[in-house]
Amino acid sequence: MNAAELLDFLTAFYRDKLTIRNRHVAAARFVADYNFNNTYQYVINRDDMHVRWLQDAITDTGGTPEEQPVPDIDPGKGKDAQQKVMTADRDAAAKFVERWRDKVEGLPNARHRSLLKVILGESLEQQRFFEQALAGREDLLARRADGAGTGDGGLPTRWVGQQG
Repeated sequence: MNAAELLDFLTAFYRDKLTIRNRHVAAARFVADYNFNNTYQYVINRDDMHVRWLQDAITDTGGTPEEQPVPDIDPGKGKDAQQKVMTADRDAAAKFVERWRDKVEGLPNARHRSLLKVILGESLEQQRFFEQALAGREDLLARRADGAGTGDGGLPTRWVGQQG
């Protein structure tokens, strides 16, 4: 694989991962359950790291990473919307890994192959989180102390700063 082919490979992988990351950002707005929303925030944080790694790899290979907007989605309202976005994100994670696993295994560049395998492994972890959330598991990231509540659920936006 020459340098141009490697750059094309990394760029295609990056586009797919960025699409998934942006979809997670859009979907999190419809996940009101506190525990599931926290899981989305964790997933988005890891996605951000994956995207950064890929941007660096593309830049190091002589390319320029593209940007993508966060999509507008309308899965409806309430628990039905939450169920729809988690189902779609579970399925997207599975398809992403299926689409790239064999291609990554055949990548001759060991450094990039190792990086992409980490991203694929964490994508499988994300798929498992969504499966567990769909099954109603609330202890996805940690267990809460007995009797501790979550209030009214998760925030509709990712980061909320303090008002001064």
